[in-house]
Amino acid sequence: MCGIAGFLDFRSKSDADILENMTDALQHRGPDDSGYSFKDVASVQVGFGQRRLSILDLSQKGHQPMSFNGQTIIYNGEVYNFVEIRDELLKYGYKFDSDTDTEVILKAYHKWGVEMVDHLNGMFAIVILDEEKNTVTLIRDRAGVKPLYWYYKEDLFLFASELKSFHQHPSFENTLNLDSVALYFQHGYIPQPHSVYNNTYKLKAGHFLRIDLMDQNIYEHKYWDIEDYYKKPKHKIDRVEAISETEKLLKTACDYRMVADVPVGVFLSGGYDSSVVTAMLQKDRTDRIKTFTIGFNDPKYNEAEHAQAVADHLNTNHTEYICTKDDVLGIFPTLAGIWDEPFGDPSVIPTTLVSQVARRDVTVSLSADGGDELFGGYNKYTSIRKKISFYNKFPGFTKDILGKGMQSKMIQKWANLLGLKNSDTRMDRWALLIGMNEVEMMKNIANVFTREECIKLLVNEKHTELETNFDIKPDFDQIDNILAIDYKTYQSDNILTKVDRATMSVSLEGREPLLDYKLAEFVTRLSSDLKINNGEKKYLLKEITHKYIPESIMRRPKMGFGAPIFEWLRTDLKSYLMHYLDPQRLCEAGIFNVHEVISIRDAFLNGNDGYSNKIWLLLLFEMWREKWG
Repeated sequence: MCGIAGFLDFRSKSDADILENMTDALQHRGPDDSGYSFKDVASVQVGFGQRRLSILDLSQKGHQPMSFNGQTIIYNGEVYNFVEIRDELLKYGYKFDSDTDTEVILKAYHKWGVEMVDHLNGMFAIVILDEEKNTVTLIRDRAGVKPLYWYYKEDLFLFASELKSFHQHPSFENTLNLDSVALYFQHGYIPQPHSVYNNTYKLKAGHFLRIDLMDQNIYEHKYWDIEDYYKKPKHKIDRVEAISETEKLLKTACDYRMVADVPVGVFLSGGYDSSVVTAMLQKDRTDRIKTFTIGFNDPKYNEAEHAQAVADHLNTNHTEYICTKDDVLGIFPTLAGIWDEPFGDPSVIPTTLVSQVARRDVTVSLSADGGDELFGGYNKYTSIRKKISFYNKFPGFTKDILGKGMQSKMIQKWANLLGLKNSDTRMDRWALLIGMNEVEMMKNIANVFTREECIKLLVNEKHTELETNFDIKPDFDQIDNILAIDYKTYQSDNILTKVDRATMSVSLEGREPLLDYKLAEFVTRLSSDLKINNGEKKYLLKEITHKYIPESIMRRPKMGFGAPIFEWLRTDLKSYLMHYLDPQRLCEAGIFNVHEVISIRDAFLNGNDGYSNKIWLLLLFEMWREKWG
């Protein structure tokens, strides 16, 4: 696990010091070693830098950049099946000097070219210089676990694991992309391939990007896409066979991710995803797996007792830490430094804290992200199906009236008389969804600010659509459609961004067994009734979990990994709110309609919880802008 950075300067105006500064901005991702390569190739200045967190082969043999026969690699991630690939390459006469996956990837590229990515099972952001072909190739893993940004303007190409590296190059222009700002306020994150800055992009998951050093042509290619597997014919197997095969694939995925030359642990929330991962790892081991959880004194957010029950049943070496206001006050000012692009998921605080706690004892920790998106765990999945079924019962002319908001305004009046909270916002959202299919509904249902609200909020609001490249046919299953959307958007750009930055901020490697691509390719081709069965979400995964942990321990309402942050914004953190959302400060920025922001701020402070997520996005954006904008 590492941080990588570099440049291709076709103007020859960069130098080794710039490369070192760009790379060392990522020291938190790799505190154990650093390496730099600065050379001229085809009249282009090529700078490769890497900060290393040593996980496999802790010796200097794992040093990067690593070269072989005119090819040089820098790499962030882990390839879990590198031993099998190495064994195959040995048959072709390749020799190996280290026990690292880096050397295996480099020689696999030498053998197969960029098609070597088809052999890799893991999480990775790879950059390879090929001096024979005069190309540089960037590759990102299938699910997008590891980040890779790139920037291109006026003959300068930059790349890095995090945007903070770009600020170290004197020619980088950090001008705001207003399209992306609007996307942030809609979704709470900026979806790939977009970035908060102009001329700056995220390499999309499952893609590689090749730059020709001779003519500066850039070629992007998709090598893997979860949609392709949803489109394939469904497996013709029964429920028992589906459970058995899924369990085997999940067990293999978990075991792969325990390979390391450093201590390994597991984030355990007590929910189904993390519990089944922990159970599979502990089952055949005599040593007790280290597990970690964060709790709160507020029972609305506290999962610690559930995690403890699972840990007790599995006999893990469990650590529980209760988050206090002091912990939050310590982490809160650091958020803009960790997430160097606007990012609005409130669970960043407990995720950062559990990473800090785990890092005291381990260097690698397994997470169980991806279970909801693959197996159908979110309430919104069943909610969308119910909404569409309900709306379809209305005659066509009634839908038009409701969709225009005429009927909804009447219902709002009744809701207000009955004292229902936030009825205006809820009814507006309800009316907005009428007549939409599941794809359109997924694009709108989770928005924090609707596009209409963004028009009011932003001075120069723009309307970039959330790019999913989603082309599943309309006659495909509703659940398959919405699971695929979430896999490619919310999971990649919110969940995985959150976990990567939180873990790497403390030099902790996070691994994701539920994102194993072989598991994903199999589960996508199962009937959606095995994922959501008669309203039972995550049916298949629950059936597997109950083989290891009694149902009496597991059955409880689903909880998100949250914190009582909104309550604290009205008390201990109120000073931040008043400082960053001060009218004069906002007016000087020229980004917002100040009156709109202040009305949101004051409504929140007066107890209207309907504005909680909105105020959080505004506050985090302004904290980010102060540091990076």
